Amino acid sequence: MDATSRVAELIQPALQSMGFDLVRVRLMGGQRPVLQVMAERPDGSMSVDDCAEVSRVVSALLDVEDPISGPYRLEVSSPGIDRPLVRPADYERFRGFEVRLETRQPIEGRKRFRGRLVGLQDEEVRLATETGEVAIPLPEIGQAKLVLTDELIALAMKGRN
Repeated sequence: MDATSRVAELIQPALQSMGFDLVRVRLMGGQRPVLQVMAERPDGSMSVDDCAEVSRVVSALLDVEDPISGPYRLEVSSPGIDRPLVRPADYERFRGFEVRLETRQPIEGRKRFRGRLVGLQDEEVRLATETGEVAIPLPEIGQAKLVLTDELIALAMKGRN
C-alpha cells in the first residue's frame, strides 16, 4: 500500500465522523513534498473554518501514525468549482457537465479527452465528444476534472443560496 492510500485509510473514518467526505489524498513535489487532502461536506460545501478543522484533526492523526517518512507540508482544501473527478460517484453526480480527462494508456489513439459527461456505466466513463461518444475504463483514467463553464458556475452559485 502506498503512502497516500495509507493516509486515506487512516483519516477517512475521522473525516466521516466529522461530517466530511474525503475527495482525494495526493502527495506532490520533490525536496519538501506537499500532502494534499481534499474534503467536502456531503452537500459539496467546504468553508475556510471547515478546512482549518479538518487540518487540525488530520495533522494530529498523522503525527501519531506517521505514515509518511521525511518532512512534508499538509494542505487541506475543498475540491473547488472545477474539481477533480476521482470517485465513481463523481462521474454520476456531474453527469451533463463538461469534463477534461487524461488516460494512463492511449485509447483509440489518444490520451486526452474533452466532452460532456454522459455518466458511468459498467465501470466505464462515457463522454460525448465532438467526434462521438467514447467509453473509457475507469481504471485507465489518470486524472479527470470538470471544465470551468458558465453552467458549472451557475450550479456553484445555486448551491450557495
